[in-house]
Amino acid sequence: MKLAEVENRDLSLISELLKIWEASVRITHSFLSEAEIKNIAEYLPHALNSVPHLITALNMENNPVGFMGIEGRKLEMLFISPEEMGKGIGRQLILWAMENYAVNEVDVNEQNPQARGFYEHMGFHVFERSETDGQGNPYPILHMRYVQDSGRCMIRQANNTQEGI
Repeated sequence: MKLAEVENRDLSLISELLKIWEASVRITHSFLSEAEIKNIAEYLPHALNSVPHLITALNMENNPVGFMGIEGRKLEMLFISPEEMGKGIGRQLILWAMENYAVNEVDVNEQNPQARGFYEHMGFHVFERSETDGQGNPYPILHMRYVQDSGRCMIRQANNTQEGI
């Protein structure tokens, strides 16, 4: 797996990332209706083009299988192709983001317990809750922040010790 910051955000790449996003959302965001998914998909190209740092996870054939967007020290988006979920790609992306951009915050839909569990496993903890998402929709958001002590546990676990988080 190769991680690469995107330098050329051409239409072909954006199209590939939109496919990954939609497939991922359909599996992880069951609370969204078909109309809501289509609505979000309309403004996603703008988000992908405007996020300051866009990083892709590329397979052996150099095809994207996941991506993340970073602004400041906040992870704005992270999506993995369903076929690649559970293979450590999300973990690689998060660790890369923390190491290269000191990422320490992320927002998660409350109705997406899989994502919350993943970020908690990575050492993030909820510090605030909003009743609506960034677009004002009635989907509560959990604002999460990386906690250093949890990170040490995460690193020990990565080194194959039996200590839990």
